[in-house]
Amino acid sequence: MAPKRETNLLVVGTRKGAFVFSSNDGRKTWKVSGPHFKGKNIYHLSYDRRNKLLLASVNDDQWGPSIATSSDLGKNWKISKSPPKFPKKSGFSVARIWHVEPGREDEPKALYAGVEPASLFRSDDAGESWKAYDSLVYHNTRAKWQPGGGGLCLHTILLDDRDLKKMHVAISAVGTLFSSDGGKNWEFQNKNVLADFQPEKYPVFGQCTHKLARNSSRPNVIYQQNHCGIYRSDNNGKDWIDIRNNLPSRFGFPIAVDANDPKRVYVAPQEGDFSRIPLNGKFAVWASDNSGKDWFSLEKGFPTTSYFTILREGMVSDLEDPCGLYVGSTTGQLFTSRDQGKNWSKISDGLPPINSVYVSVA
Repeated sequence: MAPKRETNLLVVGTRKGAFVFSSNDGRKTWKVSGPHFKGKNIYHLSYDRRNKLLLASVNDDQWGPSIATSSDLGKNWKISKSPPKFPKKSGFSVARIWHVEPGREDEPKALYAGVEPASLFRSDDAGESWKAYDSLVYHNTRAKWQPGGGGLCLHTILLDDRDLKKMHVAISAVGTLFSSDGGKNWEFQNKNVLADFQPEKYPVFGQCTHKLARNSSRPNVIYQQNHCGIYRSDNNGKDWIDIRNNLPSRFGFPIAVDANDPKRVYVAPQEGDFSRIPLNGKFAVWASDNSGKDWFSLEKGFPTTSYFTILREGMVSDLEDPCGLYVGSTTGQLFTSRDQGKNWSKISDGLPPINSVYVSVA
């Protein structure tokens, strides 16, 4: 008997709810359920493969932000009994939950959440309750942190599979921070990263990191899309190298790495922070096969005219071979490629503005 094919999941967070796409034929066709949390702003929707849980950051203007989980792919949802909340003495309150990240295999019930104002939370009971990392809440530079255009948000959580004590986080507009002791202490890792909007162009902190990505087969290599450029670190974030090279723009939000080729990286350049639209009104994903030394455009299948924006969680790569890519736009189009971006097709054309796309298997 042939082994049962895994179900490919593509989960999408939008400004008006969450959508769950599934495929049982190798990503050729997709079924969809949703919207879940109709009308609610879902900043991030992810899937915890260890515990078979959908994880949703639900941002409600009336009732405030919370985190919800589903063990049946969205048929039923459970709201955290104790959502992320700052210690009373901090004087802060959670405005929005930007990101929910499943923990590593060796911490099976652990989840992480990034919030605004920028801080990191952890759950050790699969999302029932959450505790803040005081080391960031009371960081000695916090009074000098400034928000980016979307707010002072911790939006990226990059866990190190080799060591449970090591992790990176990214904050707009503070930059990249690294902890080697399980979050007790943090160091800035922004060396050689430009902040052209600051009086000091290469400060210790104050950069606007938009997204970090890595391939686990080369864990010391991290790619960064920044407000002011595209960078690569070959030493786990200690130093950064500018890899814009022949890209048409420094500006963009998402970045992704190919699952099967750690030297192949994808970005989605935008015209600039003044407009945040594709260059010349034509959207394209750009790829590099040599870790950012050279870039080439991948646009076959995208609309000839396209002025949409792709947000920081709006592009992701899967773990299939060849690697698949997924792009969601702020005008509700959802695109996919099953061949490393060579050819693109549209999965959906009528979703609400897309905040995030996330892929897994169930």
